[in-house]
Amino acid sequence: MGARSVLSRAAGAGVLLAAGGVLLLIHGCGPQAPGPDRTILELEDARIADVGPLVAALSDPDDRIQRLAARAIGRIERLEHAEAVLALAASPSAEARREAATALGQMRATADVSSWLARETDAQVRAALYHTVGRVTPIEGVTERLLIEGLADGDPRARLGAAHGLEAYVRLNARSRKPAAETVAALRRALRDRPEAELRELVLLALSAAGDRDRDTLALALSDAEPQVRRLAVMGLREWVDDPSPMVRYEALRVAPTCERAVASLGDESGHVALLAVDLLGTLPCPAASIEPLLAPDRPWRVRAHAIVSLARVSPEAARRHLPAAAADPVWQARAYAARAAKLAGAEDVRAALAADAEPNVAIEALTHPTEAARALDSTHRGLLMAAARGLGGAPELAGAVPRLLAAFVRLSREDRPTSRDARLALLERLAEAPLDDGARASALDALRPSLADRDPAVAARVAALMSTLTGSPVAPVTTRYADEALPDEAFIAGLRGAMAVVTMRGLGTFTMELLTDEAPATVGVFARHAEAGGYDGTTFHRVVPNFVLQGGSHGANEYDGAVGPFMRDELGLVRHLRGTLGISTRGRDTGDGQIFVNLVDNFRLDHQYTVWARVSEGMDVVDRILEGDVIETVRILR
Repeated sequence: MGARSVLSRAAGAGVLLAAGGVLLLIHGCGPQAPGPDRTILELEDARIADVGPLVAALSDPDDRIQRLAARAIGRIERLEHAEAVLALAASPSAEARREAATALGQMRATADVSSWLARETDAQVRAALYHTVGRVTPIEGVTERLLIEGLADGDPRARLGAAHGLEAYVRLNARSRKPAAETVAALRRALRDRPEAELRELVLLALSAAGDRDRDTLALALSDAEPQVRRLAVMGLREWVDDPSPMVRYEALRVAPTCERAVASLGDESGHVALLAVDLLGTLPCPAASIEPLLAPDRPWRVRAHAIVSLARVSPEAARRHLPAAAADPVWQARAYAARAAKLAGAEDVRAALAADAEPNVAIEALTHPTEAARALDSTHRGLLMAAARGLGGAPELAGAVPRLLAAFVRLSREDRPTSRDARLALLERLAEAPLDDGARASALDALRPSLADRDPAVAARVAALMSTLTGSPVAPVTTRYADEALPDEAFIAGLRGAMAVVTMRGLGTFTMELLTDEAPATVGVFARHAEAGGYDGTTFHRVVPNFVLQGGSHGANEYDGAVGPFMRDELGLVRHLRGTLGISTRGRDTGDGQIFVNLVDNFRLDHQYTVWARVSEGMDVVDRILEGDVIETVRILR
């Protein structure tokens, strides 16, 4: 049966396809039947065991179907189909060949593509091939030679692909092999001779991963016109420089701090640099007299919050005088820093009061004693439940907390939000350690039994293991495969092609994102659906790591409280994690929780690990001003 007939029958007749024991219904009949794009998307999203229809689609006469099928097989990461994907090297479509080259890298398929590279006429395809060569298991005598040759390619796009390949190759193999002297020399020449700024970034990253700190090379990079190149040079030299770019100033202060530089940087126009300076006053450490003025009531709350922690490091006695005011701050994030400072300063009365704070994230910072952890089990906040479970580890109070542990687990399970997996697994871990009498054991078995059929197979498997221990007999989970949530419908996703999202930040302004619907249709669809339901409104950027990422969108303002209920599938592809692109937070493959992150710099090590689904097209200056706790007022989708 030809590939087109496979997809046509699946799309047009409501075909049931076997998917690893699960029957996947590709809906449709007549004029409302989904097209082949939708069919492939549903097969990809289901992570089917039998990828036969996708493999057949690789030979479809429509090069778009070839491309989408190759991308889907790569994302499913089924290595046994590498030869079928490799056959697309003969496709007349450069886009199909490029997608095939990328899919081979995603599958970690080690293949000597020397002959393909030698005959490949399209620079973008060569770039993808070079990148894949660097990502897969090295071939002795081949990998480095191909990548060095790629740095000398006549097309800048192919050269950039070779630089990506070299950066990945050196970083991924740093513990097992050092690059040859010829490779290091080629990297140094490329930094000197090549005009592409992104290539020079990659060269510096590769040299750093190789342990090469050639001073002449780094000095040359320090005079580069591109701030991201200068930032990496400062990291390599570990020397102080003054620089017009905040990202370079931040790095210089971080790698070569002194008290004098920290004090001078307190007034930096960049909030990231200024807050780093406050932190350094405590870690260097510097005199308490340089910190106490920062606790004045007229100072911004973030300055006061960081300053109380720094003061607690330098002078616990002085910090204890200021802690009552810090612990009463109306901004909960400031109280969370006060809790951290109270622990450092030994202010037990302040810490204990903050452990009972109504804001869960404050309680997380203050929580120390098992009795407080047991009390926190009454919360619905995933982050606080995680902290409570950790706090009960090995504690005598664990036995008495079993009813609360069970109640918390059942409560989360009934909410049916798979993105609460981490908290539920942590609760099960504590239950597995708890001593149980006969009555408690019977209660536990009754409470746990429904979760053998939990939608999340990881939770079902852990419940089965715990019940096996409690009963002394093998118990098998009912659920062995994640029960997929329905994708946004075909028309909804199609309407997002070319769409933008406008994010209004309270007190800062707006930034606009281009939605990459063709690259990540399911991700964009879930994001837009959640945004249009107001799901991001009023949430914060709770995690801010300067010169790395901003992360936010959680109503719990916490890593463990997902923005959406079901997991989102990864859609890893050709778009790189450049500065201004956006990704989705995960904790492992295919565990996207709807929290968004913005890349503040080029984060190449995140490529092919996290979905890139949007890029900032306007307002990057607003993004650069976002600090911890800044509020997303609204997200509007413009079609």
